[in-house]
Amino acid sequence: MNPLIKKFKEYGYIPKHVEKELELNIKTQLRAKGDFFVKKGQLSSSLFVIEKGLVRSYFEKNDSEVNSWFGFENIILGSIFPLFYNAPSRENIQFLEPSIIHYISSKTLEELYKKHNDFNTIGRKMTEEYCVILEERISSLQTETAEERYNSLLKTEPSAIQRISLGHIASYLGTKQETLSRIRKK
Repeated sequence: MNPLIKKFKEYGYIPKHVEKELELNIKTQLRAKGDFFVKKGQLSSSLFVIEKGLVRSYFEKNDSEVNSWFGFENIILGSIFPLFYNAPSRENIQFLEPSIIHYISSKTLEELYKKHNDFNTIGRKMTEEYCVILEERISSLQTETAEERYNSLLKTEPSAIQRISLGHIASYLGTKQETLSRIRKK
């Protein structure tokens, strides 16, 4: 079964005829390390799941890159503004490893939401989950130390330290690489 359809099914029932429609509209790509899924200012986007690989999302600030999240296998991902609001992306989503992705365009997704009420409910549940993830991220940035955020990252994604550069992790934690080195020594 297509990994994106499998992920959708975690949020609710998909009738066979809707599943067939999804199969016709979901595309698969192999992306190279360093490729971009979306760049700042881009209008078109898609919802995707990584079968194998890794991405990061980052914002540009004063000639530097500020990492906001990492996307690992089997998580539904996308850039919110172009995906849901047909507005330019404020972030860049870049592949950190060669990756196999499965994606569906935001336009097709919107058509399926309008056409199939069951699938619309799945979309709502995915959005609710995304809101919880964002609130947890905001809360961690406001209430936890860099060391606590680092330990949370390792708890949720133990392979992160082997797969993501220390510079990217330090940026994600909101700290300098030297501080991250001290945290890791503990």
